[in-house]
Amino acid sequence: MIAGMTAVLFDFSGTLFRIESVESWLRAALAEAGVALPEPELAETVRALEEAGALPGGPDPLRVPDHLAEVFRTRDESSALHRAAYTGLARQVPLPGEGLHEALYERHRTPAAWTPYPDAGEVLGALRERGVRIGVVSNIGWDLRPVFRAHGLDAFVDTYVLSYEHGIRKPDPRLFAAACAALDTDPGEVLMVGDDPRADGGAAALGCRVHFVEHLPVHERPDGLRPVPALVG
Repeated sequence: MIAGMTAVLFDFSGTLFRIESVESWLRAALAEAGVALPEPELAETVRALEEAGALPGGPDPLRVPDHLAEVFRTRDESSALHRAAYTGLARQVPLPGEGLHEALYERHRTPAAWTPYPDAGEVLGALRERGVRIGVVSNIGWDLRPVFRAHGLDAFVDTYVLSYEHGIRKPDPRLFAAACAALDTDPGEVLMVGDDPRADGGAAALGCRVHFVEHLPVHERPDGLRPVPALVG
């Protein structure tokens, strides 16, 4: 137990929610566009998109092309950079229809593309019942609030601090400081929960405590968040 914790900050992707698989992502975009692919071609396209790292929150790129290196590095600092980075990665893979690369990007921003971890609602609810304030701090290029609303978790969140809205990204301590200020909480009374030791670990520089969970598929991590309420007492 960590005594004196009055607020908890959560990362989004890989912590509270998980993005769908690349196959599900591609199938959904193709279906929306009314485009069919033979199964062998679909499987090859899925493999190519995975290797390209085209799905935000999905597999990392095997290699970022030189012309995308800078925009990929800074992708979470604005919505335009985020879109340019991921549509650029996707365009390395030929797709059978005009506008499908943009359609894929739009798909990943929809609530249907995201699934909360099984214990997310339970844990957020338990914290709220104890009067613990809750924030979401995410490196992201778009507004994730509709995802929380659609899955019934928005009512538990007191503030969202999103990198693209501030022009800075984790592990920059200023992003965590903005969240602490929004919650009117001293960083020494804040626990940061995330899946990325480098990015989420940046909260420690501000004086926050940090707890890590594994970035696993939803069915492989049914209770990874359950220790969190006990950590705040």
